[in-house]
Amino acid sequence: MAGIGHNSGQVLEPGQSWRTYAWTKARRDLLPVLPIEVVRLRVKRAAELGLPYKTYAGIRASNGHDLIGFLFSSNALRVLRDGQALPEDRKARLAGLVNTARHGVAHRPVTPTHLAGLSGIDRAFAAPRFTDSWSAMRRELDGVSAALRQPADRFVLVGDTDFEREWVAAARLAGYVSADAFFA
Repeated sequence: MAGIGHNSGQVLEPGQSWRTYAWTKARRDLLPVLPIEVVRLRVKRAAELGLPYKTYAGIRASNGHDLIGFLFSSNALRVLRDGQALPEDRKARLAGLVNTARHGVAHRPVTPTHLAGLSGIDRAFAAPRFTDSWSAMRRELDGVSAALRQPADRFVLVGDTDFEREWVAAARLAGYVSADAFFA
């Protein structure tokens, strides 16, 4: 039930149909008309990244760059301690990625060395601590970006918690995909 002041989605003033038409036209005119060859290349790249085209296109449109790869949190990979193997569904999904960097970010007590040793992970880094301030979290993640020698806005974070979602803004990453959505 809607609360006080909510209009239940009804527009009371006249001109709703005109505003809808004008908004739709403006939106359509804003979107570029891409040649079919470009669309085909982008659909192929989305498949290589293992992302739905709509997700890939949205991320690409928001930052203007193609994606290089992913940062996977150890939570998203379901690796919660050293010595634990990568679950088979995660391993298979990572193996299916083509021309894609696959880096890990290890939450303590998981070490980057352990995460980097798992099949399907190229490199791994220590994750910011839950108790870190915003600036400390940003410094930690800037170190990851510097070590990769690639712009952070070319990577998408695959995470499993709201805390990890904050990394996207702190590190200026291209976007966030939940582990449930990525590994579904």
